[in-house]
Order: sequence, then C-alpha cells, then structure tokens
Amino acid sequence: MEGKKNIAIGFLTMGLFMMYGFLLIYLRDFAPNKLEWVNSYSLGKHFESRLAHVHGNLFAVLNVIIGFLLIHFSKRLNQSVTISWLALGGLLMPLGILSEVYFGLPPILVLIGAISMTTSVIWLGIEFFSLKGMEIK
Repeated sequence: MEGKKNIAIGFLTMGLFMMYGFLLIYLRDFAPNKLEWVNSYSLGKHFESRLAHVHGNLFAVLNVIIGFLLIHFSKRLNQSVTISWLALGGLLMPLGILSEVYFGLPPILVLIGAISMTTSVIWLGIEFFSLKGMEIK
C-alpha cells in the first residue's frame, strides 16, 4: 500500500526535527555562548540550522499529506510508487543542510532533496488533475 511509509517516516522525521528545535531553543536561551548564537541570527550556522529545522518539518508534513493521498488514491494514480519515493527523497534536503552545518559537506544532498520533493509535489498535482470522475465522499 503506497503512502504508508511516507506517513510513518514523515511523522518520525517530524519528531526528530521537533527535537532539533529544542536544541535550537537551548542554544538560543541557555547555552554558555548564547549571545554569540543570538547575534549570528541571520548568518552562517545559526541561519542554516533554522533552515534545516523549518524544511525538515515542512517536508515531513508534506510526506504525511502525500502518503495519506497515495493510500486513498493509489489505485487511480499511475505513478504512486515513484511519487512516494520522490517525496521521501525530499527529506535529503534538510539532512543535507545539517550535513553542511555540522560536517562541512557540499550541498549536493540539498539539491537532490529539493528537486525530489518539488518533482513529487508537481507530479502528484498533475496526476490529480488528470483524474476523471473524482468523487469526494
């Protein structure tokens, strides 16, 4: 059943990025060097960390939504397996941002994830647009 893994991984990812949000709160309010962290609000690691947090949760929610839709419409959609994997691949974007921040890796995962999620969303939109006789109950 396509979509189940998107929902499960989406919720797990959301939980992890919510916990990461607690780390960001700690760094902002309680860490010994909190003033340096606050002063770098729109620069460098601070900014990139916030981007990862926001995109991680956004892409997790998108996976839950896409998964739900795939479960209910997979028999009527032509490419539900591909869309499912592309949506999951989108999670590489926030993970790529974190790998840049903490390990200095190049942004290739960010690009792959962004292209993957964007493709899945557009493809799913096209699939729904092409459905004939869709009844909402």
